[in-house]
Amino acid sequence: MVMQRVVIIGGGVMGCLTALELLESGRDVCLIERRSTGQEASWAGGGIVTPLYPWRYSQPVTALAEWSQAHYPKLCRELFMHTGIDPELSPCGLIWLDHAEQEAALQWAEQQGKPITAVDGDFIYEQIPSLAPGFDQGMWQPQLANVRNPRLMAALGVRLQQFAGFSLLENTEVSGLRIEGGRVKGVIYGGGQQAADAVVLAAGAWSGDWLAQFGLDLAVAPVKGQMLIYKTAPGWLPSIVLHESRYAIPRRDGHILIGSTLEHVGYDTEITFDALDSLRASARSLLPDLANLQPVAQWAGLRPGSPDGVPFVGAVAGIDGLWLNTGHYRNGLVLAPASCRMLVDLMIGKLPEIDSQPYSVDGRMGPRTF
Repeated sequence: MVMQRVVIIGGGVMGCLTALELLESGRDVCLIERRSTGQEASWAGGGIVTPLYPWRYSQPVTALAEWSQAHYPKLCRELFMHTGIDPELSPCGLIWLDHAEQEAALQWAEQQGKPITAVDGDFIYEQIPSLAPGFDQGMWQPQLANVRNPRLMAALGVRLQQFAGFSLLENTEVSGLRIEGGRVKGVIYGGGQQAADAVVLAAGAWSGDWLAQFGLDLAVAPVKGQMLIYKTAPGWLPSIVLHESRYAIPRRDGHILIGSTLEHVGYDTEITFDALDSLRASARSLLPDLANLQPVAQWAGLRPGSPDGVPFVGAVAGIDGLWLNTGHYRNGLVLAPASCRMLVDLMIGKLPEIDSQPYSVDGRMGPRTF
């Protein structure tokens, strides 16, 4: 059967980029989002275009990250050209400070051909004069970028609307699938039904619970993260700084993101005073001048947690026409371009550039033990 119309459940970066890839391949897409497009984890994240500690991850995550890092400049240029919204991909570099895993990290970087080098205190303070005193070693990767994810999502939203074959249903909860003859024929929601030749579930942290209605146990569950943002002068922090799992990320206009917490509290997205105190302490320990400033905002998002951080990308066995693109945990924005290209290649019968087997759903269903 020729696949012409696809319904995508979930309006985050996975859903939107999957929609863009499908539209560019000539398919029609209906994107259905339970709230507002791009306002969940994709909006809430920091936007660093790398896993925080890339040497800790398996080769499948590394492969997706490398492909995406190479693709992001082109993606952001094209979105800016078509929409006038600049996602602000900024190759500002990243410094890891005093990390206990430095030897292993440098070995990994050499094996992977990554330009991560050991640096001393003189280099660190020349690069980041506002840094707290006392750091005498670290690691540096120049040109490592961050993207301003709310602007990325805004650009994607505008770009999708430019395609005649695109439609959007927001504030719409998909309650089930329409299945005929053992094959998905569309989705059911409160206001009616939407026909489709295929359905993609890209519902992030909600994906595991959504699939449970079909007796499928997908190991994806919400993991809460809280962040702060400060406002400084543009250029005050020239590079990303990472220390003891907390980071400071500069935006071009002088905003500084501090993150993030890691909380297993279900679907709770309330901000807390404990997180505020913890994040402010991290901000002060890295950048003492921030102690004199009040945070501009605090927020929380829900990551789609998975046991090993390897996402589920591919077809769901036993439900013909249902596809997954979820479970990216802390690396959704990092891995999104590669994951979405891979999924669409699989859907249209094209050989993906990256071996898709490690991300296959088959054999990876199971309890959420992470």
